[in-house]
Amino acid sequence: MNYSDAGLKFTESFEGCRLDAYLDQAGIPTIGYGHISGVRMGDKCTQEQADKWLREDIKESEDAVNRLVKVPLTQNQFDSLVDFTFNLGAGNLGKSTLLRLLNKGQYNEASQEFKNWNRAGGFVRAGLARRRLAEKELFLREIS
Repeated sequence: MNYSDAGLKFTESFEGCRLDAYLDQAGIPTIGYGHISGVRMGDKCTQEQADKWLREDIKESEDAVNRLVKVPLTQNQFDSLVDFTFNLGAGNLGKSTLLRLLNKGQYNEASQEFKNWNRAGGFVRAGLARRRLAEKELFLREIS
């Protein structure tokens, strides 16, 4: 499956775009839409570079979801999982109870696991709690 345009807008809405490097909530140097690879404090980028990095980083998350999920997904479920993976990394998806339940076909039970991923730097973060709730709602949303 491929990430939808609506999914990309979903991710952009939570990430926001910053053209100057900053430390994220976990203290990791970040730029653009949550890009962390090779970023150093003091780095700057253009909007075009931020857009390019986002598409590259999303592709990695798409590939991980396609590789790790063994059950059929709706587009909304896929988009939700790609955003989750983009934000938290494929390693976290791979070791999650969310994935284990999902791969057993327990979709509703899996959706309850989003809320458990609301911490950064050891603390519950309101922004992450909102994002996990939005991912859960997207995951459960019927295609209309």
